[in-house]
Amino acid sequence: MSPRPYRLGERESTIQQTRDRIIEAARALLTTSEGITSFSIEAVARQANVARMTVYYQFGSKVGLLEAICDTLAANGGITQLANVFQLADPHAMLAEYIRLFSQFWDTERLLSRRLRGLSALDPEFEQVIRARDERRRKGAEILVQRLADPTTRLTADARQQLVDLLFTLTSFETFDTLAGPARSCSEVAPLVLRLTERALEL
Repeated sequence: MSPRPYRLGERESTIQQTRDRIIEAARALLTTSEGITSFSIEAVARQANVARMTVYYQFGSKVGLLEAICDTLAANGGITQLANVFQLADPHAMLAEYIRLFSQFWDTERLLSRRLRGLSALDPEFEQVIRARDERRRKGAEILVQRLADPTTRLTADARQQLVDLLFTLTSFETFDTLAGPARSCSEVAPLVLRLTERALEL
């Protein structure tokens, strides 16, 4: 029997380990005191103990690496469970769980999220990555507003959009980060955001 499949499996495992090491190195750099100013492909390569071209081979560009970090953050923060939220029959329970899930997500590696958003303010290409991810949250807000709207009340398109914008803003990282401050926990912030949202949407 040819040993080739085993060698291929070992090679794939090595590639994945290298990829994981680079992502971890990049995450570590972003959360140092220098943070954004020290972040570069060269710095990440040194931190991961790999060649600069290895980073490019794995991720294509700095933006590709940052996207991979965002994906890892989403997985660690449980945001991949979002699809389950929209399966709930009760729209009010759906709203509460949606807010709880995003509060948990924003609370996971909060400094890293802050640094990633800081980078997006400096890099127009990466800003598009963050914007695209935020737009997915806006789509969720649109679904929630549609589910929560009183069917006997005919909302104008403008009024509906205002409600979506309110929910989108209240579930943002910036809102969570401000409300959490240095002391509040995720379990304290989520109910506060829910109360604010219910008042804003007049539920």
